[in-house]
Amino acid sequence: MSARKIESAGSFEQEVTVNARKARLSLAPNSTIIHRNGIEFRSPTPFSAWTEMTLTLQSPRGQGAIHCSGVVISCTGSKHTGYHVSMVFTGLSKQAQARLNTMAYAALS
Repeated sequence: MSARKIESAGSFEQEVTVNARKARLSLAPNSTIIHRNGIEFRSPTPFSAWTEMTLTLQSPRGQGAIHCSGVVISCTGSKHTGYHVSMVFTGLSKQAQARLNTMAYAALS
């Protein structure tokens, strides 16, 4: 995952939805950090490394949703404090990458 962060938490006003085979999470905007090629979020549920997931990111300005997939590369924490999950996007199309960049940078303007 890139060390350069595109936007801090709160850049999305809608929930972020994360789907795995056995879990579906709706994450609050303030619990997610979007990077150039990945995402970090807090979760009440642990995920194993290399778990494949699909995500739906909703634009704060009504520009539609971005559907993408990713792989968990790190999950740390405990059931008492929650889990910090890091994912890297996989197979992100150029169009989806452009929309993601537009959504992330829109919060800066």
